[in-house]
Amino acid sequence: MKLAFSPGSPYVRKVRIAAIELGLIDKIELVPTTVAPTQRNEAYAHDVNPLRKVPALTLDNGQVIVDSFNIVEYFDDLAGGGKLIPSSGAARWKVKTEHSIIQGITDAMLLCRYESGVRPKELFWRDWYDDQWDRAWQGLTRFENSDITTRPMDAAQIALVCTLGYADFRFPDCGWHKAFPKLDAFNKRMLQRESVKISSPPQA
Repeated sequence: MKLAFSPGSPYVRKVRIAAIELGLIDKIELVPTTVAPTQRNEAYAHDVNPLRKVPALTLDNGQVIVDSFNIVEYFDDLAGGGKLIPSSGAARWKVKTEHSIIQGITDAMLLCRYESGVRPKELFWRDWYDDQWDRAWQGLTRFENSDITTRPMDAAQIALVCTLGYADFRFPDCGWHKAFPKLDAFNKRMLQRESVKISSPPQA
């Protein structure tokens, strides 16, 4: 299997952590892939993902799976199922819903990153930036007192630690550690895991 890869992507990191935790990482070739606003990367768009997003997993038979949660779910299925995503019932829908919220937090942070770091400064839209950041902050507030910080590892927890890592990577002064002490403690515990440590985004 080949995984389209960018070291700073929280979405790719999620998939890498899942693969390591499930014992599948040695079966995956990481393929460095450039995807960024205004950089078309036509070959990748044509051959792998027309949306020019990572991660994308190309199977040995040529089939491509896109979206980080789909890839995590595929890995979970390969590993026997029910390991990172509950197989059925209320627990399954809880993890999937939590993951969707966390994915939305990450998406909002990414939009803030593009607005402040990529868009020409004369076109910066403050109200848009503040609205997206508020969505992210409200999402983190939701999880501060959630059992997501205390239960055994699952896909939603992996997504959350990747989102917190992205906040540290791109918004180091945003103050989330102080604002959310339970999430901070959760993040520190997760950083003890080898899968989380070795997949950390590069330092600036």
